[in-house]
Amino acid sequence: MIKIQKYHPNEPLANEMQKEVVNFLYKSLEQYGDPEDDINKAVNYALNKNEEENKTTGGLVLTARLEDNNQVVGAVVINETGMGGYIPENILVYIATDPNQRGKGIGKKLMQEALESAKGDVALHVEPDNPAKGLYEHLGFTNKYLEMRYKKTI
Repeated sequence: MIKIQKYHPNEPLANEMQKEVVNFLYKSLEQYGDPEDDINKAVNYALNKNEEENKTTGGLVLTARLEDNNQVVGAVVINETGMGGYIPENILVYIATDPNQRGKGIGKKLMQEALESAKGDVALHVEPDNPAKGLYEHLGFTNKYLEMRYKKTI
């Protein structure tokens, strides 16, 4: 059995638990992941742990843990965009399940809880070859746009 825990700006993760979640995401995202510092920034944003005092951010962090040993087997990070109405209010930044626990419904359960907990619409980016794409479509996500990015070079 798994237990899902939610964290947000009013109920943040303790620092040691945050390190555990960031490390879990870094390892479990595999080829779809980012550097640990970037993952930590997204978690800080969701929990409103910003270095800039006047900047208000928010979102959610959810973890799935095994009840028998409290091991993290799944995690989600959602950041609020602050742009509701013309861009979805939230962006799902990271979701991962432990490679040894995949196919057991943990990702689906985490996604359902995250979608129910988020205030407003949720957007996400997914690589075309990511196996999780099918789960997102099953949950009601649609692909309406082609994302394009411009990176400035200095």
